[in-house]
Amino acid sequence: MSASNQSSTSPLPFLLMGVPDLEVFHVWISIPFCVTYIMALLGNSLVLLAVGLDRSLHEPMYCFIAMLALIDLIFSTAVVPKMLGVFWLDSKEIGFEACFIQMFFIHTFTAVESGVLLAMSLDRYVAICHPLRYSTILTSPRAIQAGLLSLARRVAVMTPLMWLLTRLPYCSSRVIPHCYCEHMAVVGLACADMAPSHRYSLGTATLLVGTDSAFIAFSYCTILRAVLRLPSHGARLKALGTCGSHVLVILVFYIGGLLSMYLQMFTHSSAPHVQVLVADSYLTVPPMLNPLIYGIKVKQIQAGIRKLLGQLAGPRSSQA
Repeated sequence: MSASNQSSTSPLPFLLMGVPDLEVFHVWISIPFCVTYIMALLGNSLVLLAVGLDRSLHEPMYCFIAMLALIDLIFSTAVVPKMLGVFWLDSKEIGFEACFIQMFFIHTFTAVESGVLLAMSLDRYVAICHPLRYSTILTSPRAIQAGLLSLARRVAVMTPLMWLLTRLPYCSSRVIPHCYCEHMAVVGLACADMAPSHRYSLGTATLLVGTDSAFIAFSYCTILRAVLRLPSHGARLKALGTCGSHVLVILVFYIGGLLSMYLQMFTHSSAPHVQVLVADSYLTVPPMLNPLIYGIKVKQIQAGIRKLLGQLAGPRSSQA
């Protein structure tokens, strides 16, 4: 029996090779990724605790920020620990099922983050264009429902794709030239016609993320038009200031995603190690930047974090 037939009947684990051509520098490469992961854990945890414990932050906009922090925690934790294991311990092996579970989490929470960013743009649209109706249109329960709806739609879309991919026959070569189970690298190992899964994944990505980005662009065009009609320069600046942090997060998310996707799809356009490092950065840098952006730009989040840190430091100082 051939190796490909054996692998199709008894799935073998995959091997993650890290950064191709730079294996001798793995320890050094791991340092920035470790630092960004620690900062992502601390920053997003602080945002979650600040929003959760401060009742004054139990409003739709801050609920969306908390959702984003939770997504970033799940998103980065699904990837970085295994990545560091490859860099530090040469722990390259990842089980067949574990590989697809990791891929499921990456795809799912990427799309969920896109959905939450859409909900946040609609929140800003209502707050600026229909301020008198804001409290009736958007409430905290509705914000939570929007987040759950975004999660449900992506799970419903990703489950059939994962079912398709796990039932493909995989060849004897099981080496993934990445630090995680990157979609294109994994399906490239399949000994089967990949056209159906490619069409499904491309169609769903275009439908979900493409639709989200189109609605986000439309909402901000409408917001900009409404802001330009405000009578005073100060009112225009104040209105735009409430959108600044959200726009920065959108740019980081979509520009990084498009760059990473372009490099993975057109492999001839760049060296393999560049593709891997860009893909790894996309999975680690935004989760670190998002809490910093909101912590700097949103004064209420700043106040909530300071209050939380004061409460944590209070018992220690009293004990001392």
